[in-house]
Amino acid sequence: MASHGKGVYTLTDVAAHSSRNDCWLVIGGKVYDVTKFLEDHPGGEEVLLASVGKDSTNDFEDIGHTKNARAIMDQYYVGEIDAASIPKKFKYTPPKQPFYNQDKTLQFILKLVQLLIPMTILALALSVRIYTNQ
Repeated sequence: MASHGKGVYTLTDVAAHSSRNDCWLVIGGKVYDVTKFLEDHPGGEEVLLASVGKDSTNDFEDIGHTKNARAIMDQYYVGEIDAASIPKKFKYTPPKQPFYNQDKTLQFILKLVQLLIPMTILALALSVRIYTNQ
């Protein structure tokens, strides 16, 4: 069990614990002191250290941890996260772009000419061949 009192922490409080010697994570609204677990983590300590200072819930869930892994977390529980301290996620809206019609670009015209010239030469050659055979 961690020696820290069970309390409510802000994301700033948790971010202050972001080294190999003092590593806290936020997962599912709870704060965990995983310092002693860094060396034992199957994915390596780098994975955990990359998740400090933010809400790591999505990172944790995306991996698909086992029930056993979730049970191990209880011994590292420190307290709860103050939800108001976690920045709200927003949906990215790209800036409005002017309408772009690729059929009117110079590159499209060049490709069209590159296709039409050989086709015209082929049609002309076939016409001459048919005309001279008659």
